[in-house]
Amino acid sequence: MKQYLVFFSVFVLCIIGYSCQSKVAEPIDNKSQNTLSFIKTKGSKLVDDKGNELLLKGTNLGNWLVPEGYMFKMEQVNSPRKIDELLYELVGPDSLQVFWNGFLTNYITHEDIKYLKRIGVNHVRLPFHYKMFTNDLYMGERNAGFKYVDKLVKWCKEEQLYILLDMHCAPGGQTGDNIDDSYGYPYLFKSKSSQDLMTKIWVDIAKKYKDEPIIIGYDLVNEPIAHYFNNELTALNHELYLLYNRIIKEIRAVDKMHMIFLNGSNWSGDFNVFETLVDDNVVYEFHKYWFDVNQEAIQKYLDFRSKHNVPIYIGETGENTDEWVLDFRLLLDKHAVNWCFWPYKKMNNTKGIMNFEQPEDYFLITNYAKSDRSSYKKMRENRPNIEKVQKALNVFLENSLYKNSFPNVGYGEGLGLKMVENK
Repeated sequence: MKQYLVFFSVFVLCIIGYSCQSKVAEPIDNKSQNTLSFIKTKGSKLVDDKGNELLLKGTNLGNWLVPEGYMFKMEQVNSPRKIDELLYELVGPDSLQVFWNGFLTNYITHEDIKYLKRIGVNHVRLPFHYKMFTNDLYMGERNAGFKYVDKLVKWCKEEQLYILLDMHCAPGGQTGDNIDDSYGYPYLFKSKSSQDLMTKIWVDIAKKYKDEPIIIGYDLVNEPIAHYFNNELTALNHELYLLYNRIIKEIRAVDKMHMIFLNGSNWSGDFNVFETLVDDNVVYEFHKYWFDVNQEAIQKYLDFRSKHNVPIYIGETGENTDEWVLDFRLLLDKHAVNWCFWPYKKMNNTKGIMNFEQPEDYFLITNYAKSDRSSYKKMRENRPNIEKVQKALNVFLENSLYKNSFPNVGYGEGLGLKMVENK
């Protein structure tokens, strides 16, 4: 067994080494570096320091810092801690550590950011887990948040792409489902210690990046309060409203420049949470998936924008056919709605900008994820061959590299992007 662990570690370290040596599609234009200014709201528009309007068009770097089960094809094993637990069962702690190191190094690289710049997006939304800013062990590291945000800031400065920081998983859980890595209820709104920690993390982030214009803003919390809790929605909405007010106030004590993005409640779709408008540099965010494209689909958000003279932003949408993406993007552009489609990259998937192949033996992992793991006996009975699983994870890391990924041309063209090969 030790020889396989050693082989696995060496193999992945080799991947990490040569992943940084892949060919650059276009040289960096050093003359254009570091020219982006702070963006702020002006009525319903976003403007730079010269008053020029900016309409956000971008993509989410989903799965990189917040692994999702459906993106790993693991079905009910669908949150970061459950994925970590399953992989631990399959390959043990040493190989798991090496896998996470390789995943964090390979999944999103400078080459991916260069490609996004080439095809025409102007910003990326970065989902992150609050544990990246604590001493909790998360994806094999502790207190690693600034390490990865700084890395992305460096890349995006060189390529002139804005970054929106998105707390996708908040302490205690803000949604009560898999996407917030919670325990099935939005305990954030019942827990003072969780709210204190969430606020502290945002203040720490604001202190560090208060003078950094490449970061376009702070997306305080992703998709708060799932529809499962509609019988408590009025009370939870009020708690969310109070929490937004608190965090905004504490951020503004250290950072008066950055825009703040506020999600509606109920999967970001309900703007009734905004009892009053508490800051004049706020963008109001909704998410929307799987619906018929028509004016009615976005009318209530357009009405909110008109009524309050504030900007709106759809932070997540997509996961659909090329034709649907084209129709919806055209509707958003027609009404000058800032947008960010989900996701940038996903394995064996045509409903995103970038795709990569699923390893041949990866079905061993997905089958185990679907199996009965309710007891140690069942885990032993259903666990597949460890060496084959490790090989599949090796190939996953290799395939996820930018140079081994390939664009979904129709999807990108639906977004109005100038799709080119990634070689």
